[in-house]
This record gives sequence, structure tokens and C-alpha cells, in this order.
Amino acid sequence: MTQLIADRKDIDFVLHEQLEIEKLSKHEKFGGFNEKAIDMVVTEARTLSIKELLPTLKIGDEEGCKFEDGKVTTPAVYKRAWELLLEGEWLAPSRDPKWGGLGMPETLAIATKEYLMGANMALLMFGGLTHGAARLIELFGTDRQKNLFLRKMYSGKWTGTMLLTEPEAGSDLGALTTSAVKKEDGTYSITGTKSFITSGEHDLAENIIHPVLARVEGAPAGSRGISLFIVPKYLVNNDGSLSKRNDIVCTGIEEKMGIHGSPTCTMSLGTKGNCIGILLGEENKGLAEMFVMMNEERLLVGVQGLSCASSAYLYALEFARTRIQGQLLGSKDESSVAIVNHPDVRRMLLTMKMYTEGMRSLLYYVANCEDKRLLAKNEEGKEKYQNLIDVLIPIAKGYVTDRSVDVCNLGVQVLGGYGYISEYPMEQLFRDVRIAPIYEGTNGIQAMDLLGRKLGRKKGKLFMDLLSEIQATVAGARGIDRLTPLVEKLSNAVKLLGDTAMHIGLSAMGPDLHKAFSFASPFMEVTGDITMAWMLLWRATLACKKLEGNLKKKEIAFYEGKIKSAEYFSQAVLPVTLGKMAAIKELGGAAVEIEDEAFGGR
Repeated sequence: MTQLIADRKDIDFVLHEQLEIEKLSKHEKFGGFNEKAIDMVVTEARTLSIKELLPTLKIGDEEGCKFEDGKVTTPAVYKRAWELLLEGEWLAPSRDPKWGGLGMPETLAIATKEYLMGANMALLMFGGLTHGAARLIELFGTDRQKNLFLRKMYSGKWTGTMLLTEPEAGSDLGALTTSAVKKEDGTYSITGTKSFITSGEHDLAENIIHPVLARVEGAPAGSRGISLFIVPKYLVNNDGSLSKRNDIVCTGIEEKMGIHGSPTCTMSLGTKGNCIGILLGEENKGLAEMFVMMNEERLLVGVQGLSCASSAYLYALEFARTRIQGQLLGSKDESSVAIVNHPDVRRMLLTMKMYTEGMRSLLYYVANCEDKRLLAKNEEGKEKYQNLIDVLIPIAKGYVTDRSVDVCNLGVQVLGGYGYISEYPMEQLFRDVRIAPIYEGTNGIQAMDLLGRKLGRKKGKLFMDLLSEIQATVAGARGIDRLTPLVEKLSNAVKLLGDTAMHIGLSAMGPDLHKAFSFASPFMEVTGDITMAWMLLWRATLACKKLEGNLKKKEIAFYEGKIKSAEYFSQAVLPVTLGKMAAIKELGGAAVEIEDEAFGGR
């Protein structure tokens, strides 16, 4: 099959028509990124992705990573691809040029990430975590730490990880046992074991910088007593040169369902009693600091999901247009037709299309909120955009990756038997995307975050700011006759979501706490559905206005497709969403009332 990743025309639609990204260039901070420069950057990312990175996807999956004597070998084809990523400075495009970034808007950077991750998600994970780890040092590090680490990390010469999870403390970070003992020279002796560490050991960079969560001797129990440390693979001299090997080693890598080209390592720290860590930030503030990285990574995981979904949709669409099979229902012509003509295949393709488009708009919108937050002239404006980012992060990670798995699953189904065999790319996409709902905080944790932390924060202001933005789009679509049914459905659904949020939020603070949290995931799902409907209506509104002009046939089809995506979501998904909200408000207790023995299985 043709090698396919992201849809350039839809990316341009989101960047230029929906988010009007070129307006950012009116501000001095982004003055160099006018429309021409933006298009050039996207073109360069697309060219690199298709010509150089995408050919490594299947080879990297088949060859995988190898572990021997504490060393991890990555697929041979990664070496050139990695060097090209470094040459093009693609690993930290939105970071400050002072530290080796390119200073581009996050809105543009996320478009480049969609292409690069779509080409090889496993390979780009080396860069994604490096960016996040360096960002921690940029935000919380001393001047010395910044000067020692940032340029080499943002350039990719050194890579980074995040060491959180432990064998006996998975998502419960407060239960970690890795210890830190302060030494006379101000450094710390670190001892412990970390598991499921992406890129913990590999052969692509000369040094690996590990941000490590550990508990200092005498620190409070639980999450309040966690500190964050920089633990380099090789210690770094004052002039930035490498010193001796630190006492941190990889003891094995996991055999996984997917992302075979990304090593998932178990890391042992201090087996010889000499693992040196450098405090990053303040003692006992490590978890709050690490959440900065985790929130960035959660948006990145959403982009991973989107990139797989986008590829799956494009492959399925190409296959359906060329696969001749079966007579069209109700036709007197007995000849076989391309399967794209069959109603059920069209249903699957339109489902894939609407989710892919809606997810792209949502993720780019969150990035755009970050740009607008930085440019806001007052604290009120900064707070508004931060509120939107905070409330949408669990949706951007949790809801988006759940739907991405659904889209890839449908892609396998469209291809039928060909979707199940490795000759075609669909089965790898399905295997690779399945990790996205699990890591960086399982999607159940994202749902708990939305209900337990985001919904009630600032007396509900985060959630109300979100609903206000949706209602503004609804108001802007009123008066467009073609969209009237969509406007009315979404308007009613938004009101019901507000009622549902209030009901489950109050329940979560009272005796029905456990019942409420058993509906946290359904609540995240309905909030995500309304968010999708918002994005799709926004797109349809722009399309309707565009169709008022003189357009070519292909342009008409393009914009008509935006409207059909919104219509189908309104017809096929929103009615189900209303039913889910009714179930949430009923707050049935079966899930928490069932006795352990009643589950059976013994």
C-alpha cells in the first residue's frame, strides 16, 4: 500500500482556517512565523516523515530492540533517522532559542509532531521524553543545571526519560520506595528500582538524563514526601564533558504487544551503593514538579493516538476505494463494486473520519491555548487559557486515545482479513496505539483527574470556562439554516452536561463517593463527546461560510465533508451521549456494591 500518515489538507484547515495561526505572528514572540514560514515548516516535517522516517516503521517493529549485558541496541535503521531529526532540530521546536529550541508556536509544533509521530511513533518516543525531561530542568533547575543539560538535551545529543513507576507502586506514586540520602557534597545517594521506563537505556545518544522520583530520608509519607532528582547515565563535569559511569543500569527490557522499536526498561539504581542524584527544585516538591512534565507528555500521548488514527483512516480509505468486492445492495447491475460503496463500510469510514478530524482540532486547540496564554496581556487572560488547558488535558489524553483505539480497530475491520495480517500496516497501528490509553496515567486515572481535581477546582470555574467556549461556538452557528439541527442538539446536550457535572460532582463529595467514581470514566466519555461535537460544529460552521463562495469541485467536496462529519456525529453519537448522561445521573451502585466473591472466576 501507499505509505500514508497525516492529512495535509485537513492540517492546513485547522491551522489556518479554524485557529488562524498566522495571527500569532503579529506578536513579537512569534514574529518570524508568518503564513509562508508556517507552511514551509509543515512541508519540511511532512517531507522528512514520509521520505526518511516512515520507511523505518515496519523494519523497526520487526527488528525491535535487543538487550544484552546491560546494553540496549535499537534497530539499525534508527541511526540515520535519529541523526536527521537532530540535524533538523525537530526535538524541541517550541522551546526558547536560548537553550537550543526554535521558538515556534506550540500550535505549529504540534502539527510537526503529528507528522513525525505518524511516521514512527516508537522512534519519536526517544525525543518526546527528552523534551519533557529537559523542560523540567528549564523550569525548576538552577542556572548551573540549565547550562550543563539543556542545550545538549534539546538538541538530542543527550536524551531523557522519566523514572516514576516501581514494581510495587504502579500508578500510586505516593507508595514509591526509592530512597535518597543526602551526602556531604550536596548530592544524594539514590537506591531503588524503576520499571516500565521508556528509553531507559539505548545506543542513540552519548548520555541519558533520568529525572527520578525518590524519598529523602525522614521525608513525610505519601506523595507529600517525594523529591525529584537528576540522575545522569554518565556524570557530567563542570565544563559539560562526560565523567564516569553512574550507578544506574538497565536489568532488562519488556517483550510487548507493540512499539517494538521503543525499549521499555527496568532500571536499577544504586546496586553498588554509588548512584549519584542531583536535587531538582526543592525537597518534597518533586511530585508537583513532575506533573508539569506529565501534563506535557499526556498531550503528546494524545498526539500519538491521533497520528495512529489518522494513518489508519487514510489506509482504510485507500483500501476501500480500490478493493472490489460484492454487488451494491438494491442495484440491478450485478458487477462488483469497490467496497467504499457499501453502506456499512461508509459508516465505518465516516466514523473514522469524524473522530480523526475532531481529535486533530481538539489537540491543536489545546496547543493554541498555550500560545494564547503566553501572549495574554493580563492575568485574567492567562488564567482563562490555563483553565481550558487544565480541564482539557484529561480529555486530550484519555478520551482521544480511547477513540484512537476505536478508529484503528475500525481500520482493521475495513481491511477485513488483510487488516489482520502483517503485510498491511493496519495491524501494527492497532498494536502500537493500544499502549496510549495505558501509559502516562491510565485513562481511568485521567477520568478520576477530571472528576476529582478539575471539575471542582476554583469552584467549578475550569469546567464553566469550557462550557462557555462551547456555547460561544453554538451561538456563532445559529442562523446557518443547514446547521440548525446540530445547533439545537448540541445546545441541549451542553445544558445536560452542566447538570450532569453538578450532580456527579456533588455526589463525589458525599457518601456516594465510590458510586460517583465508578462513573468517572463514563463522565469523561460524555465530556469528550460534547467536546468532539463542539469541534465538529466549529469546523462545519467555517465550512458553510466557505461554501458561500466560488469553489472548485474538489474544494466543495472537502468542505461538504466537514459538514457531514458534524452531521453524523450529531445523528449517531450525541443521542447515545444523552443516554450515558442519564445513566450517570441515576448513579447506580452495582459496580461498588458487588461482593468480591460474586465476580466469580475461582
